[in-house]
Amino acid sequence: MQALRRPGGSVSVGELGEFGLIAGILARLPQGASSLLGPGDDAAVVRATDGRVVVSTDLMLEGRHFRRDWSSGRDVGHKLAAANLADIVAMGATPTALVVGLACPADTAVDWVNDFADGLREECALVGASVVGGDVSRADVIMLSATALGDLAGVPPVTRAGARAGDAVAVAGRLGHAAAGITVLTRGFRSPRMLVEAHRRPQPPYAAGPQAAAVGATAMCDVSDGLLADASHLADASGVSIDLRSGAFPVPEPMANAANALGHDALRWILTGGDDHALLATFAPAVPLPAGWIRVGEVLEAGEDGPAVTVDGGPYDGPQGHDHFAR
Repeated sequence: MQALRRPGGSVSVGELGEFGLIAGILARLPQGASSLLGPGDDAAVVRATDGRVVVSTDLMLEGRHFRRDWSSGRDVGHKLAAANLADIVAMGATPTALVVGLACPADTAVDWVNDFADGLREECALVGASVVGGDVSRADVIMLSATALGDLAGVPPVTRAGARAGDAVAVAGRLGHAAAGITVLTRGFRSPRMLVEAHRRPQPPYAAGPQAAAVGATAMCDVSDGLLADASHLADASGVSIDLRSGAFPVPEPMANAANALGHDALRWILTGGDDHALLATFAPAVPLPAGWIRVGEVLEAGEDGPAVTVDGGPYDGPQGHDHFAR
């Protein structure tokens, strides 16, 4: 089949070929100390200092998780890496490596793929991780996958199942920014820039996960589907209820202005918006919260109907967060 060339003369993936594409990607991905054997063999070898490996995986699909007219390849690389690395730190672990899958149309510009690889590299560099391997294939739209690995360094993992009645509920990182950003973009605007950039490139609080684990966080999770939805996962796993205080969440001025301009509720973005990859954790009452964490509620005994999440003592009216298969 004749290779396709992008409009304007830029080189396409089909023209460069699979092995040329892989070689170009690998040239942009240096290896860190945890990578004992990087790309080039059938599998990579990654250091695991205490014999345990923390693993998480994510998928991203063009048209559902990102749009190329809204986000650059570099943005998408940052976003894919951040979604995976945040899951690792949410267990109290340190990310060490990422394995990435890329499927795309043959006419995809190689420049876009190179920018994507640069975004992966730059995001991984924030935590000292490396992209140690992956795969490429052809598809009708861009499809991405990533699997992140992490090291617990001798400490127990912090799961969703340890919260107890009386614990403080706290969050670290941004909430509602990405949801506000995609609302702005959907309405045809490109500002406030802070919100639009939050959709393009999340900023997970990477250091906050291991810090919470170090002071004895009883439960923790990444907020990817929305605070209410992920708090429900934590409550169900722990067999408790959680009450959140709406007044505990600061609303930055750009978000308040956007909500007023678009006729939206800023608190709804904060409580139900996903993709910021903040961290949600619970702490025993006597434990001082680490820097960067703010208390937003408390853990209660589960009621007669089982675990629940409430806001200001009552049920929250409306969607609870993101569901991939909801209509």
